[in-house]
Amino acid sequence: MANIDHAPSRTMLNLLHVLPAFADEGDLRLNAIVELNSNTINKYELITETGQLKLDRVGYSSLAYPFAYGCIPRTWDEDGDPLDIEIVGVTEPLVPGSLVEARIIGIMTFDDGGEVDDKVIAVLADDKRMDHITSYEQLGAHWKTETQYYWEHYKDLKKPGTCKVNDFLDVAAAVTIIKECEQRYLDTIEAKLVN
Repeated sequence: MANIDHAPSRTMLNLLHVLPAFADEGDLRLNAIVELNSNTINKYELITETGQLKLDRVGYSSLAYPFAYGCIPRTWDEDGDPLDIEIVGVTEPLVPGSLVEARIIGIMTFDDGGEVDDKVIAVLADDKRMDHITSYEQLGAHWKTETQYYWEHYKDLKKPGTCKVNDFLDVAAAVTIIKECEQRYLDTIEAKLVN
């Protein structure tokens, strides 16, 4: 697991601003903060100022998340939030708010109402059941169809037609986008942090 290189504190550490995005870049391992599990319509988001989870909304439809979902520390996507991560193939529910190491297998580029809101695709790094999965393509055509359907329709009852999956890309493209989001974090968030 990720070791936190920080002295003990009387105030709560916000892992979003303390941990690096990569737990081990060579092994394609990311730190990920779990926001929600699959099979829920409740959307939780990490409060960037405090690190706690907040119920952002209850989904407008019966479409439930088909994967565990969270965010990557010290990244900032173009939508003004940390870069999202969907963790596939999770067999046992994860504890929301917990930290996991996830291994990159691709990325889905996504347009959410005109905003770039990409989703890193990953598996749990320490789940031996997933060791053989190195690319999102190995998840099969149905997984891709289901994932695209979810993202393009989950807001239909509130804002129909506003979400579009642009593409599914490989691990190299995912690393490039993660690094861009790390730089955006440094450029827009780092200077605003207070001790």
